[in-house]
Amino acid sequence: MHIREEAPADVDAIHALTQAAFAPMDFSDKTEGAALKALRARGELTISLVAEEAGALIGHVAFSPVAIDGVHDGWYGLGPISVRPGRQRNGVGKALIARGLGMLRDLGASGCALIGNPRIYSRAGFVSDGRLSYRNLPSEYVQRIVFRGPPPSGALRFASGLEDDALPTG
Repeated sequence: MHIREEAPADVDAIHALTQAAFAPMDFSDKTEGAALKALRARGELTISLVAEEAGALIGHVAFSPVAIDGVHDGWYGLGPISVRPGRQRNGVGKALIARGLGMLRDLGASGCALIGNPRIYSRAGFVSDGRLSYRNLPSEYVQRIVFRGPPPSGALRFASGLEDDALPTG
């Protein structure tokens, strides 16, 4: 497996991979592919990494700016992350996350936040202490990892490409 930054020629394959990865997920609203397109169009896709094997994409992860109580302050959001069905639970996602978090640290980021299953993301160092909130979600699903500075507190807002009002309808 080789991890690299997304190239323009990868965009359609990333979209197809994202749609396939989220199709069987009950929690998904099936807008993840559209969210990635919106992030790209708005210039809000800070890091976009792909995992490939034998020339085929098997994974993708995106990182974009987030605000906490209306302030960016060097924080980024992880997601969406997609791994090809049949390759899930084999370390592809873990490797993509680790590489992306390393790149964020190299950029001087304050930290990274996400919405997800705490049993999965705690393995990558994410924690939920109730200090961050996102809409009406239970606090244990709103997680963060701090690279520098104190842990933030407040309402989390993802880049406009990931918020409902930025996604195409119909």
